[in-house]
Amino acid sequence: MPRIGYARVSSTGQSLDVQVSKLNHASCDRIYKEKRSGKTAARPEFKNCMNYLRDGDTLIITRLDRLARSVVHLAQIAKRF
Repeated sequence: MPRIGYARVSSTGQSLDVQVSKLNHASCDRIYKEKRSGKTAARPEFKNCMNYLRDGDTLIITRLDRLARSVVHLAQIAKRF
């Protein structure tokens, strides 16, 4: 079962290094990285990650707020899977 990682920071001035290091430590097979605000729905790597996930894959994130924009958004993601 592949482990898929998703890392996001809110601005281009921030670093993804800490999140990527944790995802590598978790033995992710593939990591999607993004430097975009979570407030926008225009997150192409998030979309690519969600489209890539298959039955049996494990999605790994370092913090819940890196994935979802709100509790409602998190519920939408959970309902999808």
